[in-house]
Amino acid sequence: MAKDYSNYSYWLESCGDDLTPRPALDGSADVDIAILGAGFSGLWTAYYLLQRDPSLNVAIVEKEIAGFGASGRNGGWCSGGFPLSMGELERRYGAGAASQVQREMTATVDIVGQVAASEGIECDYEKGGSLRLARGRHQLGSIESAFRALQERGIAEGYELLDQAETQARVAVRGAIASLFNPNCATIHPGKLVRGLARAVERRGGRIYEQTAAAGFSTGKRPVLHTDAGDLRADVVVLCGEAYLSQLEQLSRQVLPIYSLIVLTEPLDDAQWEEIGWQGRECIGSSKYVVDYLSKTADGRILFGGRGAPYHYGSQIDDAFDRHEPTHEMLRQATLEWFKPVREDQFSHAWGGPLGVPRDWMPTMSYNRTTGIATARGYTGQGVAPSNLSGRVLADLITGTKSDLAWLPTVGHRSPDWEPEPFRYAGVRYVQQQYFKLDEQAEQTGVAPDGSSLAERMSRH
Repeated sequence: MAKDYSNYSYWLESCGDDLTPRPALDGSADVDIAILGAGFSGLWTAYYLLQRDPSLNVAIVEKEIAGFGASGRNGGWCSGGFPLSMGELERRYGAGAASQVQREMTATVDIVGQVAASEGIECDYEKGGSLRLARGRHQLGSIESAFRALQERGIAEGYELLDQAETQARVAVRGAIASLFNPNCATIHPGKLVRGLARAVERRGGRIYEQTAAAGFSTGKRPVLHTDAGDLRADVVVLCGEAYLSQLEQLSRQVLPIYSLIVLTEPLDDAQWEEIGWQGRECIGSSKYVVDYLSKTADGRILFGGRGAPYHYGSQIDDAFDRHEPTHEMLRQATLEWFKPVREDQFSHAWGGPLGVPRDWMPTMSYNRTTGIATARGYTGQGVAPSNLSGRVLADLITGTKSDLAWLPTVGHRSPDWEPEPFRYAGVRYVQQQYFKLDEQAEQTGVAPDGSSLAERMSRH
């Protein structure tokens, strides 16, 4: 039975495409560039490669359809944030490298909007910034220290530390006593962006083969991307499957598939929005370890996403895991707790999907000329903007274009492997369970976690 791809997320359902799959690969072929994955990373890489050299023969293979994975299921944030904090980047790579990452990520938010505009991709892009809320005194110190760190580094331009009244004037969230406003964030419709980007790649001459599953790859002078429909022999093979790379034996421990789930309301009425505010469409989150991320859609819905769904033994990925009722119900109740006007009968959608987490939380953007393999991966759920940066980095590396991007600490990076099973399962489930306990304890005591617990030390980033 053919899949109804519109059921995988509201974004795919409302992207304006009928989602009919493109033809699959039909036999082996020779190309210049073979790319695994028609999500943001693969599509941005193809887009910039063809921009630099329109003569390239670029082929993308995708197991399902363009945007099927995290690119078509995320929270709608195009953020200048990065999986590693500025402090951790400085500790590992030095202040200069950390500042370069910050500058590039800030610029990338605007670049995504500029490309969407130039390519005629109507993706509801609105640069309204983000608000990191303190919902209780236990979260206040986190945003205050983050603001001080920005000021000390001289990169606080446009940021604002808002008190309770100022925060509530922006968006009426119960329990919010302060917030940190970050100007470097936009809200998007990711389904429209990823599907539009696929068409932009095709206009430039790239070919996308859908419903074509990758089986592995071979390295060498002329590397090969192996699929269930034939081999793509290429000058360069680019691996951009994010969480799904864990399903390839050669990369099975490089990224960990962790499920992130979302609930969505129907469009709220004018009276509800008058009470809530949120006119700037800022992206919103708090400092919980379990993670919460919110956005307001262009048609007036509230999206509330978060972690909590369990890791599955052996890094399994399955459509059945996209929905985990205890987590979805937790997210619905959180929405009702945060926003007084929202009613229980106003939820219209629920979905989820896996994101890719590297062992050291550090994204990888690399190209090895000896093996012919390039890759971009490991965004830990923050991939909308970093995937654009990855595309530009890989295009520069593959075409030999000199740029400052080559000095980013992500370039040439390889994360350590995750532990083998059953140690991986035991460790990840332990951290997931402890995150819930740390959040609950902080809410009950009013005292923030101090970073000394085993779970915090195991996952420091």
